[in-house]
Amino acid sequence: MDLLCTHIDQIRPVKPGTEGCEECLALGDSWVHLRMCLSCGHVGCCDSSKNRHATRHYGSTDHPIAASHEPGEDWAWCYADKLMLDPA
Repeated sequence: MDLLCTHIDQIRPVKPGTEGCEECLALGDSWVHLRMCLSCGHVGCCDSSKNRHATRHYGSTDHPIAASHEPGEDWAWCYADKLMLDPA
C-alpha cells in the first residue's frame, strides 16, 4: 500500500457485509460499481452511482479507506487523504 496514506492503520481484516450495495438493496435500487469499507466491511455503491453510498458511509463513520469490490480490480481509495492506494 501507498506509504503516503496516513490511515493504513485503520484497515482491518474484513469480509463484505452484503453481496451488493447495502442501502441500494434495501431501497430496491441499482448501482454502477461497488466499494467495500476496509474498516468494517460495509459494501456501498461508487460515486458514479446515483446514491453514492460508499462516500456517504465515509461521511457518517469516518472510516477512511474503501477498496474496489469489483472482480479483477485490486485498488483502494483513502477518502481522508484523497489518495489512490495500490497494494502492489
